[in-house]
Amino acid sequence: MLDGILIGLSTAMMPTNLMMVMVGCFIGTFIGMLPGLGPISAIALMIPVTYGLDPSSGMILMAGVYYGAIFGGSTSSILINAPGCSSTVVTAFDGYPLAQKGQAGKALALAAYSSFTGGTLSAIMLLVAAPALAKVSLSFQSSDYFALMLVGLSAVAAFAGKGQVLKAWMMTILGLMLATVGIDKGIGVERFTFGLTDLMDGFSFLLLAMATFALGETLMGILKPEKDTAGAENSALSEIGSMKISKEEIKEVAPVALRSSILGFFIGVLPGAGATIAAFLSYGLERNLAPKDKKEEFGKGSLRGLVAPESANNAASSGSFVPLLTLGIPGSGTTAIMLGALISYGIQPGPRLFVDNPEIFWSVIISMYVGNVVLIILNLPLIPYISKLLAVPRTVLLPMIIFFSITGVYLVSFNTIDVFIMIAIAMVAILLRLANFPLAPLLLGFILGGLMEENLRRSLMISDGELSFILERPITLTFTIISVLVLVAPVLLTILNRYRVKKAKLVEKVG
Repeated sequence: MLDGILIGLSTAMMPTNLMMVMVGCFIGTFIGMLPGLGPISAIALMIPVTYGLDPSSGMILMAGVYYGAIFGGSTSSILINAPGCSSTVVTAFDGYPLAQKGQAGKALALAAYSSFTGGTLSAIMLLVAAPALAKVSLSFQSSDYFALMLVGLSAVAAFAGKGQVLKAWMMTILGLMLATVGIDKGIGVERFTFGLTDLMDGFSFLLLAMATFALGETLMGILKPEKDTAGAENSALSEIGSMKISKEEIKEVAPVALRSSILGFFIGVLPGAGATIAAFLSYGLERNLAPKDKKEEFGKGSLRGLVAPESANNAASSGSFVPLLTLGIPGSGTTAIMLGALISYGIQPGPRLFVDNPEIFWSVIISMYVGNVVLIILNLPLIPYISKLLAVPRTVLLPMIIFFSITGVYLVSFNTIDVFIMIAIAMVAILLRLANFPLAPLLLGFILGGLMEENLRRSLMISDGELSFILERPITLTFTIISVLVLVAPVLLTILNRYRVKKAKLVEKVG
């Protein structure tokens, strides 16, 4: 292992590869900032460039673009509520309200520090634990993944305000329903397409995310013109605010960053989980762990709610390299493209990569740490200039967001019907928002719907159609118990609070 690290260090520190890290981080950050163009688009654009490079340099460049795009994706989420990629959707929940309060500078600085923390900790954990984690991720079976998805869905209460748990569950079910549209991957039957060939591939996550958040927010701004040019161009939004973070705030968010980084890394290690699920789960965990007064801040500009997903998604992006490099299994859509690039080099990722190409394995891991240092140096000085996007008049900004939303969705499929579907969903999202329904659970249900169905089908095939598979494996049973406890907790807490209120009233009467 020590020999491998030394080989990787010498390869990663070559001037050419250091330049690849810097170029990758810069390109990734820039593309990540553009709503709709996430890491998958960025990596796809880089593949033709890497053909002329040696495998180590090519992989280092693509890795830099990957975590650069994750790093930069938070910018548009915070400033204009238009997530740069799916894994930064959760960042918008509290990042955008902070920007509306005139704390855009602090939000962007916290996002940068959190991303650095998540990326650095995960790079260290990857360096130390990659071989062992490969065995752990290999031991996961379909039933374990299904139970893990249940834990994710049970955390839906984290996205609900006070007294809105039922609404959050309803939105989750709607998200699960939308995930079933298209061709059934198991038996190839069309479901809920209504004879439309354009719906055979189902809805894309980008379409749903851009419709509910970016486009939905823009249309709400148009519907409520009083928010527009009132006073000094919405003074809260036109102020960048200080980038300074107080000692009290550091004490508050440091444990959050640490917990979320560890959680994000281990979720990233699981093939197929990825940074998006890590961000949702970490947000849910921190909201459930937060004290009552801090819990109420979530969704309204909570520092914990910003730090948690930013730490987790960057940690998960590094963790997703474990199954890619050690098992040859892509941990996310982006690493699936990188798998194709590796194979095109004539290199087969998997257990033999340690032995046959140690310089690739270790140089990619070490370049991640270098890349995180480059990203923090690159991004922090640019925050005051990036934040000036808020000073752009809303009459200019709103059409720009609409343009990026429509262009981003169109570039995924080059199908105009997707644009019309996005507009229709945005209209529905506005009605739901006016009715005070949380939209985040809808996205969570949609993300997990396909994965849950696929793993449930496999589990039922193994167990001859019986649900007994839940009890047969300790990991599955543990995750199932956790999900039930998390699901029941809000109901039990409500009953307990009512009991306490009644008891207090009774004591007052007796007194």
